[in-house]
Amino acid sequence: MIVLDTTVLVYTQGSEHPLREPCRRLIRAISLGAVQATTTVEVIQEFLHVRARRRDRLPAVADARAYAQLLAPLLTADDAVLRNGLILYRSTSRLGAFHAVLAAAAVAAGAEAVVSADSAFGEVPGLRHVVPTDPGIAGLL
Repeated sequence: MIVLDTTVLVYTQGSEHPLREPCRRLIRAISLGAVQATTTVEVIQEFLHVRARRRDRLPAVADARAYAQLLAPLLTADDAVLRNGLILYRSTSRLGAFHAVLAAAAVAAGAEAVVSADSAFGEVPGLRHVVPTDPGIAGLL
């Protein structure tokens, strides 16, 4: 099972970008059952926030709902995950607070990898980071 960061969802829905097609291939593979994936409630929330800034609310909500359904069951960040996220945040130099908690949730769930365009995930010990490029996604399919 892999964990998706917001960047994958945003690039899949976004305008022309080098990561758009690889992200779309990954989402297609997930929808076909070829790849098992999830994310967190917070990632869906962040996606909704970004998407609603670029589109009307109704389509943004529909997209967020579709991702939540596709990636269910979603990971939750309990007290232990938050504590581990805080440790990661303190011990890494580039990982932001949001991503530190996401990484901690992925580790707690025993995820095979986290897929994100944010290279800071590469600093997380014990968590494989996959950049959603053509070669990165090909390695998951």
